[in-house]
Amino acid sequence: MRRRAAIGLLAAAPLVLAQRGITSGGDPVAPTVHGRVRGLREDGVLVFRGVRYGADTAATRFRRAVPPASWSNVADARHYGAATPQTRAAEPTSEDCLFLNVWTPALDGRRRPVMVYLHGGAHAHGSGSDPLYDGRNLVRRGDVVVVTLNHRLAGLGYCYLAQLGGPAESGNVGNLDIVLALQWVKANIAGFGGDPDCVMLFGQSGGGGKAITLMAMPEARPLIHRVATMSGQHVTAAGPNNATRRARAFMAAAGVSDYAELAAVPVGRLVEAMAATDPLEGKGEINFVSTLDHGVLPRHPFVPDAPMEATHIPLIVGNTHDETGAWLRGPLLAGDTTWENLPDRLMGQMVKDLAPDHVIARYRAFYPDRTPGQILLAASTAGRSWPGHLMQAEARARIGAPTWMYQLDWPSPEAGGVLGAYHTLDIPLVFDNTASAGRQTGDGPDARALAGRMADSFIAFARTGDPATPALPTWPTYDLARRGTMIFDTTCRIENDPRREERLLFAVAPYIKPGG
Repeated sequence: MRRRAAIGLLAAAPLVLAQRGITSGGDPVAPTVHGRVRGLREDGVLVFRGVRYGADTAATRFRRAVPPASWSNVADARHYGAATPQTRAAEPTSEDCLFLNVWTPALDGRRRPVMVYLHGGAHAHGSGSDPLYDGRNLVRRGDVVVVTLNHRLAGLGYCYLAQLGGPAESGNVGNLDIVLALQWVKANIAGFGGDPDCVMLFGQSGGGGKAITLMAMPEARPLIHRVATMSGQHVTAAGPNNATRRARAFMAAAGVSDYAELAAVPVGRLVEAMAATDPLEGKGEINFVSTLDHGVLPRHPFVPDAPMEATHIPLIVGNTHDETGAWLRGPLLAGDTTWENLPDRLMGQMVKDLAPDHVIARYRAFYPDRTPGQILLAASTAGRSWPGHLMQAEARARIGAPTWMYQLDWPSPEAGGVLGAYHTLDIPLVFDNTASAGRQTGDGPDARALAGRMADSFIAFARTGDPATPALPTWPTYDLARRGTMIFDTTCRIENDPRREERLLFAVAPYIKPGG
């Protein structure tokens, strides 16, 4: 009897191990509520790529996505899934795009902090598979679980059709995809060694904007426990009337006259239509963004205030000192900005409506030794990219919500530092991926040291809701009296009210998001 029982236990062992997410050899297999998935071991980390969290959205175009059907075999999770259809795509795309990726130390049932990253690219481009978002180094540094994901973008994710016969939620289905992914995390991440009750949502640029927008969405708030926005300066969503104007322009570009036709046209024609000139800004592609739809998103993220319902969620608000260096690369590298052409160049970059000659005069008084190109970089950042970050931190301070602010001052070594600490530079630092393809930090000792400090701070925030680490000076929460801000640089430090003169110069004009 004892021998028979032992044989029975041995026979059952592979099934028990598989249910716990451990294989007896070979590639790791993890359980999900929809079926098991097979990943890879890479550099001591378990990696699952292209894990399906939603069904093919071709069947729910412009509508809320649905969970996937269950499967019986072990699904392959060794390769990234398709990105959503988009203009200028750099990878395979499909409406069947609801996939996520998981990096974890082990499938051992431990409850580790979960760091869910939303990629940048405004609301129009990108995916969760960029090498800069690889989570292996964060996993090794901090014993955390990292998740990245794909969701619908641009016209497929944010075209508001409710006033044109379409679904009420159509202006925010991209955000609802993220909610579906967070629901997947809630239901499944324990099987990957993560804690479903300790989920940090963080993102850069458009991803950061979506992260703070989800704080204003009733469906999303219960699923997130900390948020960090990196250069995600969103304060308002698109209003429903302006969003409808964009939807009409999208229909016209696609050559259709009503919602039913739009929902049925080939996806390639929709992608072509996304490239039409924005009807409100008169430039660029149609600027689809999250929409104030009085349902899924019942309020703007930070207007008229910060949502009281999200007061309990700790927030990091981050920005880079020279955000607009990313868009001014041409003139900054050419070095051809003069006092004569500076007013026109600055006018094309500022969102706040101040006279450029006045702004230039004040900057020459602030910084008499700076060149026209350096003033273009500083004033365009303060008049375009920085105000939204300040408004977020200020609004949170007014309601006593725990908020920390950082500013990346460390400049990219590219071209001798002329581009400064520009938009996107903090991504490889936070992920500790200064050796990855696409990074603009270089991989020198200063970059590696700063990456370690930033990565450890985000890991600490994910674990405790406080970004403090022993390697950093004491980082106070943001308040309106001191405006204490962590300056990430070769030497990290706290500055109270950094760039105060620049802040006050632009504070006299309201911040209005173009086309919002």
